[in-house]
Amino acid sequence: MGNVHTLSRPVEILTLALSGEAFALEATIVREILDLVPITTVPNAPRYATGLINVRGKVVPLVDLRVRLGMTVEPRTIDTRIVVIEATLDGELTMVGLLADKVYEVAEINMQSIESTPKVGMRWPPEFIRGIGRRNGGFLIILDIDRVFASEPAREDRLHGS
Repeated sequence: MGNVHTLSRPVEILTLALSGEAFALEATIVREILDLVPITTVPNAPRYATGLINVRGKVVPLVDLRVRLGMTVEPRTIDTRIVVIEATLDGELTMVGLLADKVYEVAEINMQSIESTPKVGMRWPPEFIRGIGRRNGGFLIILDIDRVFASEPAREDRLHGS
């Protein structure tokens, strides 16, 4: 199932749910976690670009990772959160909000337990996945956020036949 990373140091991750699946981001890129706030839609934006939000007086783009990953979009609930991160967009460090169905916890994961992304059997674009970890008896999909945003934007539209 691929090579195992050889680093032995633990890494802090933020675990969250997207359409019933467990995902993780490196905690170092997370700036804050918000309850839902008013969202301003942007005409002609890609479908994964949900809109713009106000975060402490700054205009921040909001992305629905479920759409970007080609997943089923569930209705927002009382558990829905916005994870504000810093990501590299067009070579610049930029604040971005990510919709999450639920945020679980900040935890540590040993890099030795993270396996490379399999070439087959993945429901998500493999270039968006840093690796697969094991946690609490299940699998944890560790996202490569820079690749999620660096990848060709038209890919999402092709996935949905637009």
